[in-house]
Amino acid sequence: MGQFLSYAIPGIPYGCTFAIVAVGLVLTYQATGVFNFAFGAQAYVSAYVYALLTEHGMNRFGAFAVSVLLLAPLLGLLFDRLLFSRIARANVTAKIVSALGLFVGLPSLLAVVFGSATRYAPPSVLFNPATVYFHVGSTPINGIELATVIVTVVVVVALMVLLRYTAYGLKMRAAVESGRLLELDGVNASAVVSSAWMISSLLAGLAGVLLAPQYPTVSSNTYAVLLVAAIAAAALGALRSIPLALVGGIALGVVEGLASGYFAPGSILHTGLLPAIPFLALVFLLLFLPGMRSLDEPNDPLSSVDPPIPPSITTTRSRDIDRVVRVGRWALAIFFVFSVLTWVPGNWVFTLSTGIALSTIFLSITLITGMGGQLSLCQATFAGIGAFAAGQLALHAGLPILLGAVTGALLAAVIGAVAALPALRLRGLPLALLTLSFALLADYVAFPPSWAGGPVTGLNVPRPQIGPINFATSSTRAFFLLALVMLVLASTVVLLIQRGTLGRFLGAMRGSPVGAASIGINLSWTKVLLFALSAGLAGLGGAVYGSLQQVVTPVDFNYEFSLIFVVVVVTTGVNTVEGAIQAGIGFVVIQQLLSYLPGRAGSGSLTVLLFALGALTYARHPEGVVEYQKRIWTERFEGLFDRRNPQGQGELALPGGSPGGAS
Repeated sequence: MGQFLSYAIPGIPYGCTFAIVAVGLVLTYQATGVFNFAFGAQAYVSAYVYALLTEHGMNRFGAFAVSVLLLAPLLGLLFDRLLFSRIARANVTAKIVSALGLFVGLPSLLAVVFGSATRYAPPSVLFNPATVYFHVGSTPINGIELATVIVTVVVVVALMVLLRYTAYGLKMRAAVESGRLLELDGVNASAVVSSAWMISSLLAGLAGVLLAPQYPTVSSNTYAVLLVAAIAAAALGALRSIPLALVGGIALGVVEGLASGYFAPGSILHTGLLPAIPFLALVFLLLFLPGMRSLDEPNDPLSSVDPPIPPSITTTRSRDIDRVVRVGRWALAIFFVFSVLTWVPGNWVFTLSTGIALSTIFLSITLITGMGGQLSLCQATFAGIGAFAAGQLALHAGLPILLGAVTGALLAAVIGAVAALPALRLRGLPLALLTLSFALLADYVAFPPSWAGGPVTGLNVPRPQIGPINFATSSTRAFFLLALVMLVLASTVVLLIQRGTLGRFLGAMRGSPVGAASIGINLSWTKVLLFALSAGLAGLGGAVYGSLQQVVTPVDFNYEFSLIFVVVVVTTGVNTVEGAIQAGIGFVVIQQLLSYLPGRAGSGSLTVLLFALGALTYARHPEGVVEYQKRIWTERFEGLFDRRNPQGQGELALPGGSPGGAS
């Protein structure tokens, strides 16, 4: 019994850190209707600033005041007023995408502003970590553990009193159900929601500063894992109960403490299962807790007055403008390929080939999110499955790499279909959380073993050789053509799906699952097929990417890239094949151009930051920034031709022919 307590008791303070974040997530969701994926990033920002200020000589209380009491609430206020208050309550996808943009953008912003220098663990705010203040049984309690427990108890009690026993707490709960109805009673709903954002952001900063001294360095990955553990804790009460979030956080900490004590160091249980406990807990709650499956059900009686998403410009522009665009697109493509094969420098050929490979992966996001309306946060994981399968088959079975790439794509498709089975009853936020858990499980359990992700130095994925053509030469021009052929094949598949029966099924399922089922569409079969096809496309793109790089590691396909990929594609246009290709090429081209800039401006963080800022416009322009600009310029050209040809009713007179009819 004594050994059991010696393992369990240290888990209580650790679980209290989970609980603070979980309570903040519950508060944000209950008072604003937003599941704040950026909560972990906010905690990281406060911890980073706190560590930075203490490193530069500021005392810990002053640094705490700046990072937690000033900066954290200010971030929450800015998020609400500049972003989330402008998103309709029923637009779940826009809220998730915007939060993901902040999740990947905030750490990148810090790297751009302050550089990538390591920030070491800062001092504890309240008590000395090296001092043992008392013992519980035979277990010593140091300053960090004591401070965490005290702060957690104070925070939970204060929030419960605020939400349950004050008029302001009642206004917070009413604001999330329908702020517009609340305003009919004379209450400033926007001010209520803003205050909730400030309080929850203060909790994020508080959790970040409390956790920072417990690790050797201040790392954004630490707070990402903390976020998922907190989500599991908050899920115990279906994101609606602060007491259950507290219980869930402490229980999770105790379970991890027991597992850490009883699992032998170096064993597969210790290295694989122990880090995966929060992710497994979240998957279990998502699948078996009924309240988690109904998170996105709208309860605002006025949500039906929100305007619909505008149609794609490709369906509304005039026939003649469309013809000019198509001709120009082919001309640009031919010039692009000719240039890469002739005069473009070798480093740029490699960059553009990388963009082509990424475009194939991004097509999987177009398929599952743009066409299917399902937000998957594990597409980089499927890409990794394709790359690792191709490399392992080539290395150990002597399989030609192209055949290995096809096999890897098929394996990814099978795993995607299996992953879809527990997700059949989920969509929106619960589905996003489930796929994020899958990505993290792959990072911590599936990819690290050498039989999957290869040795520590990386897995060799050879380039192919077809007859006399050797794609493994120092020049990547030949490989560029191979990657381009793969992209064309993948694009053709997506276009055929989009224009075929399955595309119509996906459109019906995206618009109204109940309505689609009522006309005979098998939603389960359609969803499984959708996940399988998108995973297969990602696996094919991952195999091409791995063969181009020739050496890949699990880091190349971790969960962060899944989030970044979603952010990049929705920035350009998630609903079209063009958008995916523009996303792949644009991402690598911008990164290459910025690499010529000196200092921090030349880092990859600035590229991620730019696309994250673009993703924040998703609520206003769900078609994507690039597609929105196409709409603006198309309408300007159509207006110009209307003025020049007032009797043509918007038709564009072509040389040597009659005007075309407007569509």
